[in-house]
Amino acid sequence: MAPADQAKRTQSIYDYSYSFQNPLRQTYRQTKILAGFLDIKESVIHPVIYFAGDCKFKTKLPTNVIRSRLSRYIKKFRKSVLSEKEVDRIVRKLEHHESESDLTKRDHLRSLQQRYRSKIICPKCGSEHVERTAKKGQKAGRKFLGCTNFPKCRFTKDA
Repeated sequence: MAPADQAKRTQSIYDYSYSFQNPLRQTYRQTKILAGFLDIKESVIHPVIYFAGDCKFKTKLPTNVIRSRLSRYIKKFRKSVLSEKEVDRIVRKLEHHESESDLTKRDHLRSLQQRYRSKIICPKCGSEHVERTAKKGQKAGRKFLGCTNFPKCRFTKDA
């Protein structure tokens, strides 16, 4: 399974292992939501995953996952993809949203828990789930919930 497909990643510190959400999967959903909120194309959003501190990656990762030289990485992108007018509109929208929002980190975590328990909303991409039947493999004939965004999103859940 490719690193982007795994739901969890593992961090080992002093012989203790901790699992955390796969940031590659997180940025997929965040990019979709941000593009929709800002009314821009997903292709102009370039997520960067930065690990601070002394870490070693044990698997080959995409070029947007880095552990050093963040500013050098960002400076590689020289081509403008948004006009000045579009940037101003986005900044105004974000400033307005920030001034009007009273959401806390606790609210965000509660929302994540609800989304992962949901039988209707896909926690990976935010699309709806539909009931499907497995056609082959060990689970052939069994019902499951699949994302309506298939094949782009392959998240499934037992029905």
